[in-house]
Amino acid sequence: MFFGLFWGDWTILVMIPALIFALVAQAKVNSTFKRYAKVYNRRGLTGAEAARRVLDAAGLYHVRIERVRGHLTDHYDPRENVIRLSDATYGSTGIAAVGVAAHEAGHAVQHAVGYVPIKIRAAIIPVTNFGSRLAMPLFLIGMIFSGGSYLGYGIGTIFMVTGILFFSFSTLFQLVTLPTEFNASARAMKALEDGGLLADDELPGAKATLSAAAMTYVAALATSLASLLRLILIFNNRRR
Repeated sequence: MFFGLFWGDWTILVMIPALIFALVAQAKVNSTFKRYAKVYNRRGLTGAEAARRVLDAAGLYHVRIERVRGHLTDHYDPRENVIRLSDATYGSTGIAAVGVAAHEAGHAVQHAVGYVPIKIRAAIIPVTNFGSRLAMPLFLIGMIFSGGSYLGYGIGTIFMVTGILFFSFSTLFQLVTLPTEFNASARAMKALEDGGLLADDELPGAKATLSAAAMTYVAALATSLASLLRLILIFNNRRR
C-alpha cells in the first residue's frame, strides 16, 4: 500500500535531479578539500591557529578551540562557546584547513554580533528536530488510514497533512542555513585577507574550498525541497 512512497511510483522522479546534485556537490567538496589540503600556506599557520587569530581579532577571546575526531566534522557549538576542528583541520597547515577553520570562527562571530539568520536557525532547531522525527511516521500512518473507510480517509488526510507540515520545518531550516553558511564564508575570507593570514595567491584556494562546501548546503536544500514536493504529490494522488 504505502511502500510506493519509496519505490514503484512516478513521484520518485522528482528526487533524481536533487540526489544527483547532492552526490556531485559532495564529491566536489571532498576533491577540493583534498587538493588544497596539500597546498601549505607559507606562514605555516595551522587550522587551529588561524581560527584563534580570527576569534581574537573579533575580541572573542573566550571562545575555545578543541580537536574532534573525524573528517570535515568541524563545527561551532554556541552552547559551550567552542569551535571543534576535525583531525584534517586542527593541526594542518593546508590552505583548505585554514579556510575551514576561519569559516567556523565566522560562525562564532555571527553569534557574537547577533546575525539574524543564525538566530532564526538556532530558534527553530527544537521544532525542526521534533518535526523531522515525526514527519515520515505520521505521513505513513496517514497513507494506511486513507486506504480504508470514509472516516479512515478523513483521519488519514489529517495525518498526512500533519506529516507534510512537520517535514516542511526541515526544509525551512535548510533555507535559513544557506545565508548563514555563505555569510560565515564571506567573514572568513575577509578575516584571512585583512589579517594577512594567507598570501594573495593563497586566498583563491581557500575560497574554492569554502565555495565547494557551500554547494553541499545548496544541495541539501534542493533535496529537502524535492522530498517535500514528492510528499505533496503523493498526498494529491491519494485524494483522487
